[in-house]
Amino acid sequence: MPRIALVDDDRNILTSVSMTLEAEGFEVETYSDGQSALDAFTKRMPDLAVLDIKMPRMDGMDLLQRLRQKTSIPIIFLTSKDDEIDEVLGLRMGADDYVKKSFSQRLLVERIRALLRRQDAIAGEVIEETEETKVMVRGDLVMDPLRHAVKWKGQDVSLTVTEFLLLQALAQRPGFVKSRDQLMDVAYDDQVYVDDRTIDSHIKRLRKKMRSADNEFSAIETLYGIGYRYNEA
Repeated sequence: MPRIALVDDDRNILTSVSMTLEAEGFEVETYSDGQSALDAFTKRMPDLAVLDIKMPRMDGMDLLQRLRQKTSIPIIFLTSKDDEIDEVLGLRMGADDYVKKSFSQRLLVERIRALLRRQDAIAGEVIEETEETKVMVRGDLVMDPLRHAVKWKGQDVSLTVTEFLLLQALAQRPGFVKSRDQLMDVAYDDQVYVDDRTIDSHIKRLRKKMRSADNEFSAIETLYGIGYRYNEA
């Protein structure tokens, strides 16, 4: 039973989310500030941590920085609606993904499951291979869903779960257009509303990360007013 640490100073979130996660079969530990969580983690590290950013005593950024000095456990940030700077900074510091408040708890559960599957694959645990989990090769792109690993021209590219899902959806059928609505369905469940700009922002960050491996990366094409497509070289 995976142990999930939920760290947030909002008691309502701690109560409701912990109930959902426990119903999904997780063991949940809750903390109302970063320092309390860090003290507990020195004795027993969770399998995955969900951190709020703004908290008393020690905020999520400080906690993330300290955790990354000693562990590579998956970490998801909970961010407020307009905290894009915090999202970017958190990902650069080593967070694996983020979920915006107010969030669908189903969405959070799926993000947690995806990161735990990746962690299990990295640890070498046996996971059943399906069509969705097979390694995909598209020209210079190699995607391993089980390990949540991406390589472009042999170089590793670190993506969030959302970015990975979007790239996977586009690359599965090179040359075919995916509308923004179709990409929303891939990245979010039907209880979460996001507008076109959210998908555009994810694609923008995805391109930037791919170009960090190759300045001339241009496989993701924008069709204005329609959507995006992946062009295999």
